[in-house]
Amino acid sequence: MGHPLYRTKCYISRVRQASSRVLLVYKNKFFARFAKKARITDADLWKTAQLANEGLIDADLGGGVVKQRIARAGGGKSGGSRSIILFRRNDRAVYVYGFQKKDLANIRPNELEAFRELAHVVLGYTNAEIAKRVEDGALFEVEKPEEENNAEKVS
Repeated sequence: MGHPLYRTKCYISRVRQASSRVLLVYKNKFFARFAKKARITDADLWKTAQLANEGLIDADLGGGVVKQRIARAGGGKSGGSRSIILFRRNDRAVYVYGFQKKDLANIRPNELEAFRELAHVVLGYTNAEIAKRVEDGALFEVEKPEEENNAEKVS
């Protein structure tokens, strides 16, 4: 039967609330230029952020900074692009830096520290502050791909 605590309405409500949160995904100007040059689509970014949100993180660098590999179109992740994401689970993912593994093995310690400081600021933004950054063109929202929307309608 299970523990009676897990059958309470309060517990069920909390589980539903936690699972119904949608991860909001953004990219900054620098990353948008990188993604265009590397032919990374918003659908690729969306899927990569969702994998991180499910706990499939390539490298948690601490302080709200993760490094995630992005699969190449028609290829795998191993030779593809690397991204630095300011990330808070079930809340927000902001792509801020991208690089090809062939060009750069990893970021330097001073860069990591700067990304952690940036994460502290950006992940602390209110929804209104994020909306202002989008309005100003400093951030771009990564939209959920159509095939994801259609799959949810079928379910």
